[in-house]
Amino acid sequence: MTHTASSEPYAVTHQLPPHLATWELPPNWAWGAEGLRFGHRHYQELIDALGRSLSLVSVPDPAHEKWLAAEARHLAHRNHPAIPTTYHYWATYGAARHGPGYLRRWIAGETVGARVRRAGTEDVPAMMRVMREVGSAISYLHDAGSTHGAVSPETVWVAPMGRLWMLGWEWAVPASEIPEGVAPDRAWMPTPHEWANGPWTPTPLTDQWQLAALCFFALSGELPPPHDVPPLSLVRPDCPKSVAAVVDRALRADPRERFSSVASMLREVDRVVGSRTMLVIGGEDTQGPGESEEARLRWALGDEYEVLAPLGTGSFGSVWRVRDLSLGREVALKLLHPHIAGDDVAVSRFRREAQLAAQLAHPAIVPIYDFDSRGSVSWYTMELAEAGSVAELVQRAGARPLAELAPQVDLVLDGLAAAHAIGVVHRDLKPENIVIDRYRRWRIADFGIANIWGQDPADAGGTPAFAPPEQLLGEPQDTAADCYSLAAIVYFALSGTPPYGESDVRAILARAMSRDVELSRFPDEIAAWLRKGLEPDVRRRFQDAGVMRRAWRDAVRAVAQRERRAPWWRRWLGGEGHDGVWGSDEPAGA
Repeated sequence: MTHTASSEPYAVTHQLPPHLATWELPPNWAWGAEGLRFGHRHYQELIDALGRSLSLVSVPDPAHEKWLAAEARHLAHRNHPAIPTTYHYWATYGAARHGPGYLRRWIAGETVGARVRRAGTEDVPAMMRVMREVGSAISYLHDAGSTHGAVSPETVWVAPMGRLWMLGWEWAVPASEIPEGVAPDRAWMPTPHEWANGPWTPTPLTDQWQLAALCFFALSGELPPPHDVPPLSLVRPDCPKSVAAVVDRALRADPRERFSSVASMLREVDRVVGSRTMLVIGGEDTQGPGESEEARLRWALGDEYEVLAPLGTGSFGSVWRVRDLSLGREVALKLLHPHIAGDDVAVSRFRREAQLAAQLAHPAIVPIYDFDSRGSVSWYTMELAEAGSVAELVQRAGARPLAELAPQVDLVLDGLAAAHAIGVVHRDLKPENIVIDRYRRWRIADFGIANIWGQDPADAGGTPAFAPPEQLLGEPQDTAADCYSLAAIVYFALSGTPPYGESDVRAILARAMSRDVELSRFPDEIAAWLRKGLEPDVRRRFQDAGVMRRAWRDAVRAVAQRERRAPWWRRWLGGEGHDGVWGSDEPAGA
């Protein structure tokens, strides 16, 4: 996606802006690869001494420093799943060579506005999740005596795994803390009737209108006008009438005709829809028969987990975002499909997948928390990869630069070496199975067809675009098969496409066997590494992840030295530290 002033509200920065240019970071901290400018705030990625991605929120205008401090102070005292709290505030005093600015988590993903502009309008269940999760955060603010004042498609961020985050907190401080004459840019914000011919004066009822406008936008792709808003059922006939009626009421021009509060609006949604009701296409409200996969899951989980949203589905199961109520954390839950859960062999293999992953304690391997079953429902829970997968990252933001990939590929190879060391071959490495955590670390997931050497060695399986030739031919596979798949993933991440295409298995195999792969776009050292990793002859390929990792480090170092560039990861690779970075063309967070 190309960002311009007219197409996107966030301006992407790949170099430090002037107001940050003289900052000195603490020891072992480094500037990240990107930043964003939106309105009166700048968001810069930082990498702390623990390797975590954080967001430094600062103000380009020195006159706004007190306003920033008020924002950080108020945000530090808020506690809601959709609100990123302040970790630390850097003030300017004494000999400090940084500040003012505050630190919070770096939020991967894109805004609701960017998502709709990129992928089209949302379906009704997705809109309902937006209404409930954003509405919950707004209701939390109202209970504390505050308003948000700038709820819009550009201040609500969607993480790749579906979690929603609210930003725009500079407007949620008391009016006395905001500089005189400053207000949100209405070009990127829905305008309720009260402000149409007057100043920006946020109230709980204008927040409610903006929440409904956000839902309207998610389904239509357009912000509603301040008055004479068309009925939602005309814009989206597939939206259940009872749900459309709730949105329509909250969008009424007369504030007295709206719901008395956002909380009452959400209660009305739960009354007419219910947390377990199925929403069906066609405009009629229909109660699910209790046999849907979600209904089965809710029944099985009981009061132990709260089901939040579906994350994806495959041939054997589906993945859900759920909240562990006993520990108060969000996790990913993998559930076997109903037609497979009755097969004892399939359930046994599913349990074996969880056991294999649980044995592999490594920072680059997604940890498994628990395995359980109830009746005919079997599932296991694992850490939630909040930034999605490499496949989603490339789909959303395009091919990634080598500087971004260098440490991540190294970490994955280290994790793969740990699996190989105990005799486990993954056999289904692909971009969808390399997930990204909240600190933007790549991690290996889904050991669904993994095998201990000597067990099921000739199962074809795998994903054709990333499977080695011996797997597509049904021949035995060992650690070299995983090396091939990882090379294909790196090729995909660097170029945006699989090395041999992805449509026809026979064509993929023919091109792989003839070594028909385009490598001229890559630096020579990286091309040589890819060529050996994608070698169809197993004997000439990398034989294990440890050797492949050492070759990767050598190739990356050689590129860095020849280019005389010094990105932040060079220090991590053991070279000399510098301040330069290799930037990407697309923001991945704020």
